[in-house]
Amino acid sequence: MDAAFVLLLGGSLVRFLTRDAGDNRTGWILALFLVFGVLYLLGRFWAPAPRRGGRPTTRYLLWLGAVLAVWVVLLALVPSATWCAMPLLFTGLHNLPVRTAVPLAAGLTALVVASEVRVSTGVFNPNLVIAPVAIGAVATAVLVHSRRQTARQRLLIDDLFRARRELAAAERQAGILAERQRLSAEIHDTLAQSLSSQQMLLQAAERLWHTSPEAARGHVRDAAEIAARGLAEARRFVRDLAPPDLAESTLVPALRALAEREDRPGLAVAFRLDGTPGALPERVETALLRVAQGALANVREHADATRAALTLTCVDDRIAVDIADDGRGFDVRRAPRPGPGRTRGHGLPAMRLRARQAGGTLTVESAPGEGTTVTVSVPLAPDSAGKDTP
Repeated sequence: MDAAFVLLLGGSLVRFLTRDAGDNRTGWILALFLVFGVLYLLGRFWAPAPRRGGRPTTRYLLWLGAVLAVWVVLLALVPSATWCAMPLLFTGLHNLPVRTAVPLAAGLTALVVASEVRVSTGVFNPNLVIAPVAIGAVATAVLVHSRRQTARQRLLIDDLFRARRELAAAERQAGILAERQRLSAEIHDTLAQSLSSQQMLLQAAERLWHTSPEAARGHVRDAAEIAARGLAEARRFVRDLAPPDLAESTLVPALRALAEREDRPGLAVAFRLDGTPGALPERVETALLRVAQGALANVREHADATRAALTLTCVDDRIAVDIADDGRGFDVRRAPRPGPGRTRGHGLPAMRLRARQAGGTLTVESAPGEGTTVTVSVPLAPDSAGKDTP
């Protein structure tokens, strides 16, 4: 725009010097050309244009008014100054509101037509009126349409950025909730279960301390072993690594070791393997082991069972872990739910969450007096998605 203005101003000056110069006004007109050009160019720095969609500043309006006033005077003295109308037209249309820019364009076009008609000689040429009006109308229509399109695009971009911010906030909140659930499940399956076992063993040791010291000391030793494993779990949990049982072995030895640890007087726990598991993703092994730990902890604490079976079943497209007991069972539909003020009822939701995160399903079968069977099944297909089975 500025380069076009300089070229057209130079063309107007050359036309004036070659055709109209020679009278006593030449010096004043040359000075006016200089003032016009300097005022236009300096105003681009002294009075910057408003941002798109913004209101023009007072300084910008003063500058634009001064430039137009000088141009009108120059147009009255030198008709060739009409060539500079186009940069002024574009400047006004680009940077002024539409309701101001359109009347400005009409006024500039009328001045150009009046100047052309004033200096015309001979037979009247209608193009002197039609051409400026047509060019001004086309330029005005194109630029107004462009500004409206730009405004729409700006709104769309703003909506897009706002939607992206809202999406990022929603994803962040979902990530926070998912991480809280994961941490809740980790704490329940590690620290809470370990502390619960220690509490039960220490309470049993306290009851037997005077009547059966040897058995009481055995309970204390078991509690110490559980505390040591819980400490290892806590340290591993802080580093967000796999369970200690999986750090140096695979799922089958880890489940077998879990069954051996839970096999104590009063509760016989047997491990069975059906099939041969292949290499499993770490998240699947962790989920299956954690569900087995949580289910056996529930058996020990709530089921009042004498026998439990931990079974790992491997088929071509699925791997499953079953934990069955001969305890008192319960009504699955009336199972306690976690909530504010509740210290119980977190085990099954935590197991369901782990199964879902591994892409599998969790099924709980139980009835009062008929024992309980907890089954977690994970498909081995990479595109399988998990659901919860009530």
